Amino acid sequence: MTTYNWDLIERLLHEVQNGAGRIFTPRPYAEQHAAQLAAEGHAPGNLDHLKAVAGEYEKLLLGRGYIEPRPPEEGGNGENYVLTPRGSSLLSLIDSSIPGHDHPRQVLDEQEDALLPDIFDEVAGKAQIAGGSV
Repeated sequence: MTTYNWDLIERLLHEVQNGAGRIFTPRPYAEQHAAQLAAEGHAPGNLDHLKAVAGEYEKLLLGRGYIEPRPPEEGGNGENYVLTPRGSSLLSLIDSSIPGHDHPRQVLDEQEDALLPDIFDEVAGKAQIAGGSV
């Protein structure tokens, strides 16, 4: 079973969402994520590992259709992305600013690999996860 750092993925997706005109840089985003965790009193773990994971997540999110290159007319520079409909759906499920975000994360964690497109699309389409109820 594959497990993911949903907080880090959420951070990366937010950076994609707000990244028009900027180069997408997952390693510095991982550093910022670790600093935020430390400021909140949580242990961020090994920073080098977190940076490596962020880089792998970029490849995974791009390869599995959660993000795609940002078009030039939307501020694309060849080194930044936009969320695809699947990526927007993922962000809406795991967004920590939305009450009840723990339930969808738990449901995703119960999957063999929640970010495989077929599995994610099936799980995300279920009313009980979208509504946050059991």
